Amino acid sequence: MDFAGRIGVVTGASRGIGKEIALQLARHGADVALTSRRQEGVDLAAAEIEALGVRARAYACDVSVREDVDALAAGVVEDLGMPDFLVNNAGIVIDKLLLRMKPEDWESVIATNLTGVYNTTKAFAPHFLRKREGRIVNISSVIGITGNAGQASYAASKAGVVGFTKSLAQEFATRGITVNAVAPGYVATVMTDGLDAETKAKLLSMIPMGRFGKVEDVANVVIFLLSNMADYVTGQVINCDGGMVMR
Repeated sequence: MDFAGRIGVVTGASRGIGKEIALQLARHGADVALTSRRQEGVDLAAAEIEALGVRARAYACDVSVREDVDALAAGVVEDLGMPDFLVNNAGIVIDKLLLRMKPEDWESVIATNLTGVYNTTKAFAPHFLRKREGRIVNISSVIGITGNAGQASYAASKAGVVGFTKSLAQEFATRGITVNAVAPGYVATVMTDGLDAETKAKLLSMIPMGRFGKVEDVANVVIFLLSNMADYVTGQVINCDGGMVMR
């Protein structure tokens, strides 16, 4: 778990799961590039990481925009060097029943959650291929496995991430690059904090462990997949959901 001298890129890292992944990378000695659509939030996260004694750089980047991602990749290489890790965490949710879902709602979720993963992977993969080593971890969701009423766009995007992960793992397996996904369940965030007591109780009844996940729970799995302990793990989807989905 010693990442000293390594460089990680984490998208959607201004808060929540992405920020915790970036912090844990830094605690293990890695330099970190953080992205978010808004510069202010990611600047604050980068300052917190630099206080741990590593280099951190913050970039405003909309992963759904190819030009933004190309500029990000060039900036990371110039500012920090060729990266070793890529964690595709950026994502959005627009929950609506299908008959109320506007085309732009669908397109926005797919563009960020799925095309965004394509964009960042496409931009950074050549650096991994050049070095013949690298780790890519994509954040999916248990909703991409089970589906959920009112979340067709989110479920489709996260299921797409699973298929993308498995395909890229096969493409890169002989090049020293692993590609895996983590599928979180319900994680305690600002979103779950706003749920009423009845909704929380209903969700908790679906989780065998009887609690919401913590951002640290998800980050711990990601860090394992980035480490040398996961050298022989690729093309896998690891649920981090308290037992909610057992396959």
